[in-house]
Amino acid sequence: MDFEDNQELSQDELFEHYRFVASKGQEPLRVDKFLMNFIENATRNKIQQAAKQGHIWVNGTTVKQNYKVKAGDEVKVMFEHPPYEFLLTPENIPLDIVYEDDSLLVVNKPAGMVVHPGHGNYSGTLINALVYHFENLPNNSSERPGLVHRIDKDTSGLLVIAKTERAMTHLAQQFFDKSSEREYVALVWGNVEEDEGTVEGHIGRNPKNRLQMMVYPNGEDGKEAVTHYKVLERFGYVTLISCRLETGRTHQIRVHMKYIGHTLFNDERYGGEKILKGTTFTKYKQFVENAFKILPRQALHAKTLGFEHPVTGEFMRFDTELPEDMVNCIEKWRGYAKHHES
Repeated sequence: MDFEDNQELSQDELFEHYRFVASKGQEPLRVDKFLMNFIENATRNKIQQAAKQGHIWVNGTTVKQNYKVKAGDEVKVMFEHPPYEFLLTPENIPLDIVYEDDSLLVVNKPAGMVVHPGHGNYSGTLINALVYHFENLPNNSSERPGLVHRIDKDTSGLLVIAKTERAMTHLAQQFFDKSSEREYVALVWGNVEEDEGTVEGHIGRNPKNRLQMMVYPNGEDGKEAVTHYKVLERFGYVTLISCRLETGRTHQIRVHMKYIGHTLFNDERYGGEKILKGTTFTKYKQFVENAFKILPRQALHAKTLGFEHPVTGEFMRFDTELPEDMVNCIEKWRGYAKHHES
């Protein structure tokens, strides 16, 4: 489904559930048998399944179930979901609730807030806030209460949260069927020449950098991804665009825009924190660095969200204002463009 786009994950994106160091006297022993000796209630079949899915690591590398554990080996069992004691810690974090009824709520997530606990982010997430404010939220397939879809930590904007099992199933199906509406606003490097266009290209994990996704243009890897974009305003060296998602892959807009030569402004993971377009004058460099300070994250906001209500069948559409950091950065570029028009 839309939520589960994950290709094989890197160690940085997995959670350590178990960790054992083989003693000095450890005779070589298959890792599945080794773990059976340590993990309560584990079955050999479950351990072998975990190994097939890349969840068993020895000395920092994934291993198959027939790997022989030797003295001094560090054996870890890692999963995509955190241990439950991390996941379900309620925290009194205020939520910007745009809409709420008995079935669902729509929240406006600030930039900098992680959606669900992950490597190095066990607290302060949207999930921690949700389980504090709401009881008995339904779980999705990854045991993440209420979550139907997600947006990146440094992307701001709208998310719908399910409050009942019925709403979870119904909303997840809409995202899977591509019948939901999602429109983002982004500031990208370069002058986007076409007024509108569509980017198509399978997206999968970058084998050389596990924290990045990349486009596989021939579809030989990754999953189908389609982004429709439209130019809203041009500022010369950067362009303000809106993007409508047909699919919902990890980092989709960020990867697709980079693929067509228009990396998101200040998107550090994909190289947008460098000056990619413009002049070599010192004043320009200083201007861009100031713009980075105003907007210390990728310039991406989930502005519009539309879906069919799971109970009433009514199509609901929500829209948010751009956050202050993006507005201020856009104004700065607008002023620069006017001042430097020939």
